[in-house]
Amino acid sequence: MTSTTGSQDLPLDEKTAAAEAAERLTAAARTRVPCAPVRDLIGSDDVEQAYAVQRRLTEARLAEGARIVGRKIGLTSPAVQKQLGVDRPDFGVLFEDMDVSGLAEVPSDRLLQPKTEAEIAFVLATDLGDGPLDDEQVRGAVAYATAALEIVDSRIAGWDITFGDTVADNASSGLFVLGENRLPLEDFEPVAATMRMHLDGALVSEGTGAACLGDPLAALAWLARTARELGDPLRAGQVVLSGALGPMAATPPGSVVTAEISGLGSVTATFSKEG
Repeated sequence: MTSTTGSQDLPLDEKTAAAEAAERLTAAARTRVPCAPVRDLIGSDDVEQAYAVQRRLTEARLAEGARIVGRKIGLTSPAVQKQLGVDRPDFGVLFEDMDVSGLAEVPSDRLLQPKTEAEIAFVLATDLGDGPLDDEQVRGAVAYATAALEIVDSRIAGWDITFGDTVADNASSGLFVLGENRLPLEDFEPVAATMRMHLDGALVSEGTGAACLGDPLAALAWLARTARELGDPLRAGQVVLSGALGPMAATPPGSVVTAEISGLGSVTATFSKEG
């Protein structure tokens, strides 16, 4: 994977482009008016530039006092990778205020054009900074798995995104909800899980653990290696949303979505009616 050490290592013109892209995305989030794609500034498939924009946005949030609680993995479906013309997943940053698990309703007024997908979330018991980061080590680092709903969102109008656009936009992150049932991996095999997701009572998505990069633990291993390469390894206590188990569904204000994942039980998100 191309190095993504941040905007400080980019040539001046690329720094300017990254800064302009970050400002465009920031303005869209602030005004709640989706913006034009940023690929005119950073290209559609320039990995380094896209992550440089994401890093700028992350640093701005940290400067405002936000706290990182984990990462999300995206583009784990071969079909979606093909659609965007890439051969790799991507990742984004999870901030503490993105976790709405404890709220009675998902605040629709914090979202622009949300869609929801069902995933397996892993919470880490140990750091993944040293060692081979092989399957055994990665599995052993997991404290527990839980069902999750990732509410993805795009600051880019109409979800008109390429790989560069979505990576720059924090991998199209929005909010997330974690289920209450927690299982250690001794009692749960992620690749064997099956998922059914209902929206307002209608079945809208089905899938399996194998739909997520072949195995959600393979997605976690990819992220662990990538994060270490970038000098920011995964840490104990962090949450990792490992990637969608099936198709996403649009969830406008007033929606009620429930996902059932075999072994982990169900997780529900009720969206507030005011958007």
